[in-house]
Amino acid sequence: MDIAKYFTGIRLNNSPGSPLYQQIAEIVTQKIKSRELPPGTRLLPERDLAVLFGVSRTTAINAYRLLEQEGLVRTRVGSGTYVADQPAEEKEVPWAQLFKSYNQSYASSVLREMVSASSSRAGIISFATGSPDPHFFPVQTLADLFSNHISSASKADFGYIPTDGYGPLRWSICEMLKGKGITSRQEEVMVVSGSQQGLYLLSKALLEPGDYVVMESPTFLGAIQAFQAAGAKILGIDPSDTHYLSLLEDYIIRYRPKFLYIMPTFHNPTGSMLPLKDRQDLLALAARHRLVIVEDDPYGDLYFEKAPPPSLKALDSYGGVVYLGTFSKILIPGLKIGYLAAPAILIKKMSFDKQYVDLNSNNFTQWLLHRYLEEGWLGGHLDIVRKEYKKRRDAMARALRRFCEGVEFDFPGGGYYIWCRLKEEGTVSRLLHEAVKNGISFVPGDAFYASAALDKEFRLCFATHDEAVITEGVRRLGKALSAVKKEEKESPRPLPAPPIV
Repeated sequence: MDIAKYFTGIRLNNSPGSPLYQQIAEIVTQKIKSRELPPGTRLLPERDLAVLFGVSRTTAINAYRLLEQEGLVRTRVGSGTYVADQPAEEKEVPWAQLFKSYNQSYASSVLREMVSASSSRAGIISFATGSPDPHFFPVQTLADLFSNHISSASKADFGYIPTDGYGPLRWSICEMLKGKGITSRQEEVMVVSGSQQGLYLLSKALLEPGDYVVMESPTFLGAIQAFQAAGAKILGIDPSDTHYLSLLEDYIIRYRPKFLYIMPTFHNPTGSMLPLKDRQDLLALAARHRLVIVEDDPYGDLYFEKAPPPSLKALDSYGGVVYLGTFSKILIPGLKIGYLAAPAILIKKMSFDKQYVDLNSNNFTQWLLHRYLEEGWLGGHLDIVRKEYKKRRDAMARALRRFCEGVEFDFPGGGYYIWCRLKEEGTVSRLLHEAVKNGISFVPGDAFYASAALDKEFRLCFATHDEAVITEGVRRLGKALSAVKKEEKESPRPLPAPPIV
């Protein structure tokens, strides 16, 4: 287990009166008492702990001595330091023992803690969270729409509404989808509280423990979490591989997966786009085997040069594509509105399952979004954010070329992200530790894999900050990269031992 990941994003307070070894001991204590580090866990060696927190080895040793005095850890000579068995608290409820057992991506907890830490500290430039810039939220337009229409609104619209969504909004979504070449009736559209709820409901409707799901590798972390929580087994596939369709067909024949989850347009995290010919070939294969495709399309409207090819849903001729969209990335996350376009029989099943979560999603935001779409505000808003996010993508690419010579990256045609790879020695884990010291954060690439991955990739989001902040953030990243390179030169890896023959 990579214990270092439990402490990603945590920084020490250098002010006098708070010894560093005590701070480290308190941090480890919290992890032990919360059972994130259960009894028997082997902790980092003192040298590695010192590097992780940027302190001397003596400070790390003193932290472990303090923890040992308090009975929280024990040292085994020649083996290391381990979390000790803790006496049971009679008055405490053993919550950890009551939790349902399920598979959870370890990277997901790392991401949650890192994003939380990054957003709560002054001076941190976060390229981690896939969030639009609040500066572009159309708050005034929404406020005006509310003021202009609330007095004439039917009060019944704010009572209980159908579980699958506010009828007029579902109609507006159908009209919006026509512009994408997708023909759907109201009964084939469902409103959900963000696309993550859509993924959860799809899992409830389609997956049982032990079922197989095919996913791109890497792919959206939230989808990995949703499907693994349902007990699914993940089969990875790389659409950039020239033989990916052959591998997919092999998966279909051997494992009979419930569906393929894919993000063909401005993929998260890589920013890639599946060409039209590949989309057509994929659909032909899926139709031949009656394979369901879940197409997630949060970024398709955010193109910077030319419009992308038609969505898989628009090209679907066999009725097997489930289309998932959201207004969080293109408009405003606080609305918490996503939607699915799928066969009516699946929408009906998901609506039934949704009743166990919420009878209906927020009425006010659905009513307000319907007004926004009906009056045609979305097109103008998209024109603005496309123009601005293009500038930010270009600014990040320029800064990476200028400050980060040891990094290669893909140049996306839209979306939010630039996918990076280290060309030289060093790992992303080490780079992240150094980056946090310099007030910068990002998401390590292994968070987007359902299985083990090389520690060489990472994702940067360019949508959240303006060009000046992006440039400064990448400059800091370059400084962190230089520190990692220097450390590699000063502490070269030992040559591998010759084999015993």
